[in-house]
Amino acid sequence: MCAKYVHLILQPVRREILPNRSSISALWSYPLASPFIPVGAPIHRRRLTRIESGLAARRNVLEIIPAISYRQPIVTGEMLQRWHMLADPAGLRQVLLDKLTNYPKSEIMRRMLRPAIGNSLFNADGADWKWQRQTVAPVFTHRNVLALAPAMTATARRACRRLTTCNGRAEFVSEMLTTTFDVICDVALSGHEHFDGATFSKAITQYFRTAGRASLLDFLGVPDWFPRPGKLLAAASVRTMHGMVGAAIEARRKSTTGHADDLLDHMLAATDPETGRQMTPEDLVNNMQFFIVAGHETTALAISWALYLLANVPEYQDEARDQAQRQLNGRAAEPEDLAAMPIFQQILEEAMRLYPPVGLLARTALGEDELCGRSVKPSDIVFLPIWALHRHELLWKRPAEFDPARFSASGCLGRDKYQYLPFGAGPRICVGASFAMMQAQIILSTLIQRFRFSPSLPAPHPVMMMTVRPEPGVFLQIEPIE
Repeated sequence: MCAKYVHLILQPVRREILPNRSSISALWSYPLASPFIPVGAPIHRRRLTRIESGLAARRNVLEIIPAISYRQPIVTGEMLQRWHMLADPAGLRQVLLDKLTNYPKSEIMRRMLRPAIGNSLFNADGADWKWQRQTVAPVFTHRNVLALAPAMTATARRACRRLTTCNGRAEFVSEMLTTTFDVICDVALSGHEHFDGATFSKAITQYFRTAGRASLLDFLGVPDWFPRPGKLLAAASVRTMHGMVGAAIEARRKSTTGHADDLLDHMLAATDPETGRQMTPEDLVNNMQFFIVAGHETTALAISWALYLLANVPEYQDEARDQAQRQLNGRAAEPEDLAAMPIFQQILEEAMRLYPPVGLLARTALGEDELCGRSVKPSDIVFLPIWALHRHELLWKRPAEFDPARFSASGCLGRDKYQYLPFGAGPRICVGASFAMMQAQIILSTLIQRFRFSPSLPAPHPVMMMTVRPEPGVFLQIEPIE
């Protein structure tokens, strides 16, 4: 694919003009005189200095994606070392699948995550990654995900009860983090008696704001051995999170029956088939920490962004509510209902196109290669700007607009699977993707059936530290539907 438009790299950058919606899919036939344009990230249209890049990355990682990356397959530059910004499906397939071993995760990304999750599944490579992946994969089979559905339905009911007491206005990131936390604890630990959800969530946010921010020292070329301030500032939040996770693991060790069939049981029993190695106490804490954070953060953000979008486009919200009310008739959603309400999967997928859970990834080339006709040398950094890929002018019609019909059966025809990567791709695709999507659909459809949502101030704007969060939150007016 990239070969046919790589010549565009050399053309002058044209001024970016947001397109107008000319029509809406037959799924929604409401004419909009002025299309709603969801909030985006700041785009810099000139080359940033090293210091400016470092400061921008600390504010919001999305700011370091240059404007040209939204309209070209690959952009190359140099800052301490050579880098490439790759937003091309064929090139991404090469990095994430065909030549995966040539592109391990960059040290900068690992350093930001290591204090919290060590060398767990997300940070590991090679054989160490493979056996950890094989350990956790059985927990997320379709059969096991379906077995967790009652917990998803129950937490959707609890969310509805909370919203009826919030005096007509709520902040939905915190609401949805509370909603999804119980379910991931059931997956990981068969319960959350060792966790204070509010304290744990506060510690996650503090970690993201300290160790989870890019360090200016990285942009100044300071050696890896020099301590980063973010790691020091994150120490208290790491102790809080690891303390709760460690207490839960120790309690299981003392009373284990081997029949919980949750993530912790699988980790305790896991043995590397090649070396006979088992997970150390540190391995267990790091992996549990990663799955608890990632397992509820991604889902909560997808629902929060979806509600922000629906609140601003009431025509789509009404269509979704019609489907939910016809199918659910007042009760909370269950997995068997989802096929009759396809609009919710489309809404969530479009929300994750506009606001992917992680907006930028980084890989380091080990050997020489070629991406989209561009030479890649050993030690080059290859950025994977998922944010720009999902808003790319050469890949999407009206990329800045909210249009769930893109993900209808007809809308997906002919689309390259590496054009849309909310959960990654290749062997390292998110192991819990089906779990996250089922939970998000159950919760969102239950909420839309029972409440009408409209925008409230302050308005959100997307900021990426570790994940793409709405800052200062998603504030909405809520009207119960009798």
